[in-house]
Amino acid sequence: MLSIKSLDNIRLNAQVSLKPDYLIHPTVSGNKYRKLKYNLEKVRSEHHKGILTFGGAFSNHIAATAAAGQALNIPTVGIIRGEELASKAELNATLSYAKSCGMHLEFVTRSVYKEKTDPEYLNSLLEPFKNFYILPEGGSNGLAVKGCEEILTQKDQAFDIICCAVGTGGTIAGLINASLPSQKIIGFPALKGGFLNEDICKFATQSNWELWDTYHFGGYAKVDSKLITFMNHFKAIYNIPLDPVYTAKMMYGIFDAIQIGRISKEAKVLAIHTGGLQGVEGMNLKLKRKQLELII
Repeated sequence: MLSIKSLDNIRLNAQVSLKPDYLIHPTVSGNKYRKLKYNLEKVRSEHHKGILTFGGAFSNHIAATAAAGQALNIPTVGIIRGEELASKAELNATLSYAKSCGMHLEFVTRSVYKEKTDPEYLNSLLEPFKNFYILPEGGSNGLAVKGCEEILTQKDQAFDIICCAVGTGGTIAGLINASLPSQKIIGFPALKGGFLNEDICKFATQSNWELWDTYHFGGYAKVDSKLITFMNHFKAIYNIPLDPVYTAKMMYGIFDAIQIGRISKEAKVLAIHTGGLQGVEGMNLKLKRKQLELII
């Protein structure tokens, strides 16, 4: 299996600390390693020929699965949302990286992609990829949650509030299950819409959590100049890079919530940096085309 580093939390100020989970592995970082850990063990123990999974143009999960497959000599297939991306794959940093790791990319229309949980559709995908292990979008399943339960350590019991960005809900479910009942887990969704609650409830074993959906900046992979300025200011002060899809929105939300009193100034806060930095290059290409400030 892949080996990872054990790292101490970083104290940002008297109230907020950051867990640098993005540094635990050079290519399969943060929550993506956690989600893949037990799924990869199952792939090997059940002698699957490879992994078939799903994601979008900037998917951290696609990049991490491709990297893990390359490192462990496991063939990987990525079903990519957006048929129009097929001709642009070489221009997209995330998909180019996945391809360079040996991942076979299959591009489908957005309407077809919505069938990604339909058993009949999944069976049709497996026709050319016999005995491949199907991993859901974002890698979130019961085994992924089990891996994410290992993010928190005994030292983290000293915090009142634990925060994380939320995509498909697997990471926050693991944090909820591993937390103390007295702790509050706050999730910052990267997408608009309240559909995540149901997905999280499938795996969460406690009710000490809530989602704050006011910091998505317009939706998945949407940014504005205010967020980019915040990211660059954060990096200049703490020498810690953030990603524009997930962790930047979380950190912006934490500091804003403290400022407006939504988080008490007495509360000790731990922010989980889940990674996603591979997406910065692709985002900067979009910003450059729009002649906007770049992420440093």
